[in-house]
Order: sequence, then structure tokens, then C-alpha cells
Amino acid sequence: MLEHIPAWLGHAMSGLRAGADTLAIAQLEGDFATLDLTSPAFAHEARLPPRFTADGEGVSPPLVWSAPPAGTARMVLIVEDADAPTPQPLVHAIVWGLEADSGHLAEGAIVADGAGDTGGRDVGRNSYLREGWLPPDPPSGHGEHRYAFQLFAVGAGAGDVGVTPGRSAVVAAMNGHVLAAGLLIGLYSRDEEAPVGPVGVGAAV
Repeated sequence: MLEHIPAWLGHAMSGLRAGADTLAIAQLEGDFATLDLTSPAFAHEARLPPRFTADGEGVSPPLVWSAPPAGTARMVLIVEDADAPTPQPLVHAIVWGLEADSGHLAEGAIVADGAGDTGGRDVGRNSYLREGWLPPDPPSGHGEHRYAFQLFAVGAGAGDVGVTPGRSAVVAAMNGHVLAAGLLIGLYSRDEEAPVGPVGVGAAV
């Protein structure tokens, strides 16, 4: 949808961005341990390959993470665009209830419940109110966008989010129950220089 915004309008909106302080990871209370979150497809703060965006096949990228701390009941993934021209970040994916010892998410795994091998996990609603992966499609001329892959190790005390949860319900349920978190940033833009960087390096929170 955003790919249809003309470049002149995207450039005019370049100063309008949600901001990193609006990401889910910045809204949660408490001090958490660090999870190492990486992808074999792109490095932290490197460009997302088009395959995972609206300019390519639009599948979700593969992710790999370190072992969570003892007491972890489930893993939760939230992917958001910190630079969306909106007051809040654009949600590209929510996956609630990943098994604590799974350690990875395969390429293309974030699909609507029943539309593929979901492994029993619940896929929440993205900002277009649909289940599954919303491929990045930043406005042309708007500049570089930071896509934040945020992974949380959540304890047993987290509340029930119901079926197909949205961002607000997931953040509220996790708040105060996050034991560890990992952050991986992928960059993407349109009508901008597209450098190619190394792959497979994560970030500490």
C-alpha cells in the first residue's frame, strides 16, 4: 500500500516517524536479560534482502536465537517499523506462544493460522488487521526505515491474550513478565542507496 505514495510526498513526510521510543520493547517495564537474536539472511542494522519485502516474494525472514533463561514459559515475537509515518510503529508481525526451546523460526514461517506449518503457535494481527507477515513497503523517498525484530522470553505469569491478539493485548499481557529480550534491526528503503552488508550478526539489548 505505501509503495504507491509518490516519492515527492514520501520526501515531504521524511520528518514524520513513529520513533524507536514507541517500539514495544521500550514500553515494557523491568530489567531483562539479553537474548542473542540473529538472522542468517541479514545482519543487525544491515539492509533487508528484497525477498522479505513487498518488492520481492514477501516472505518472513529466518530468525535464530540463544537459549532463554530458566522459567521461560513461551517466546513472543513482535516486528515493528520504527520509522513509519504514523504516531505508533507499524506492526509487521506478532507471534505469540513460540516454544521456549525452539531456538529458531524458519523462513516463511509467519503465516496465518491454518495456512501453513505454524507449529501450534498463535499468529497475531499486524497493522492491517490480518494474521501473518506484513512485508515492509516504506514510502518512496521517505528514507531508511528500521524494522525492529523484538523477541521476548516470557514467564508463566503472563495473562491470556485470546485468539489472534493485537499489539496492545500482547504488550499488556507481557508487561512485568519479560525475563529476557533480543533485538535485531533490518533496514529498508525505496529510492535510496542500497548498500549490502554482512549477515548473521545480532544485537544486544
